Amino acid sequence: MSSQNIQLVILDMAGTTILDEHEVEHCFKLAAQKNGLNSSDDRILALQGYAKLYVFQTLWAEQLGEGDPTINQKAKTSYEDFTQILEQHYLNHEVKPTEGCLELFDYLHQHGIYIALTSGFYRKVANIILDKIGWGKSLNQNYMNIQNKSGIHLSVCPDEVQGAGRPSPSMIELAMLRFGISDKSKVINVGDTPVDLAFGKNAGVRLALGVCSGTHTREQLAGHPNDGLLNNIAELIPIIEKLNHEKI
Repeated sequence: MSSQNIQLVILDMAGTTILDEHEVEHCFKLAAQKNGLNSSDDRILALQGYAKLYVFQTLWAEQLGEGDPTINQKAKTSYEDFTQILEQHYLNHEVKPTEGCLELFDYLHQHGIYIALTSGFYRKVANIILDKIGWGKSLNQNYMNIQNKSGIHLSVCPDEVQGAGRPSPSMIELAMLRFGISDKSKVINVGDTPVDLAFGKNAGVRLALGVCSGTHTREQLAGHPNDGLLNNIAELIPIIEKLNHEKI
């Protein structure tokens, strides 16, 4: 693999590789309403991709004012309700890959390029999703299997980086460490939210790309720093082809 310009592709889960018809936002809204948190759908959408406890803390601070002493407890209670609602949703509904996802996976496997999934989800719900779609069955205790021939090679959640969710680059840095890759120019990050773009930019990877078939439209992503916007993630294939045929 050392001869290739791209060795690792890091992909978001919900909305990027896992079909998301705004159900995460719906689960979030239900938990917010249950706890008296008043936040618009647009505001909740704008915070997709961040670690969820952080989102509740942010929204409660916006509603109550930064110095309110009840923010952390209200955020904790809201988050706990959200986790129960979200887990039940994924346990009771089919989990499907996004358009172009399996095509991209096949290409990456054929060319010996590692696949890592990152998420704003906590580990328990990420595991529910990975198990239901069949990508988690062969992962070890570090949620890794570099010999995988069809699914993913690594899953990283904020749990594995002391809770440092996006836009901190910590999850990308851990993925690179796991694969022994030190050259950021050999890594691409793709996600469907503005914070996914900031995530890749903060990590300094070769390309921080957005996909417009998830939770955010092209228009919503275009105003944020990015290295390109894809209609679906299979459009990454010709980009990698071109990069891997360039002289190193």
